[in-house]
Amino acid sequence: MTPVTKTKRGKAAETSGKLPVIGRGCAMPGDAAEGRKAVAVDPDAKERNVKRLRRIEGQVRGLQKMVEEDRYCADIMTQISSVHEALRSVGRELMRNHLKYCATAAIKAGPAEAESMYDELVDLVYTSAR
Repeated sequence: MTPVTKTKRGKAAETSGKLPVIGRGCAMPGDAAEGRKAVAVDPDAKERNVKRLRRIEGQVRGLQKMVEEDRYCADIMTQISSVHEALRSVGRELMRNHLKYCATAAIKAGPAEAESMYDELVDLVYTSAR
């Protein structure tokens, strides 16, 4: 069975079984206007993350309204905690994709790329753990 992914317009497209390589890779700079690109992105994970981020955007707008309306501080803090957890959820999904595709490609590319990726991963772990 040939795997199917969705194109930008939502139409199904057959793939060779591997996710497409996009851009120049995580550890390498892309065009100045575009920044770096992921080696590959799981289309289902991308869709889930976009939906989550839209939901989070709505939550943040709700927080702003709560503050403007002088709502009870504990209620606002509870909503802030909810936004934090939602963002952590997106971060976990992104970290999984980064490890699965970007880090794997860099480590397979050779010792120099692997060392650079190890440093990046250590920094990411410590930054996301804060």
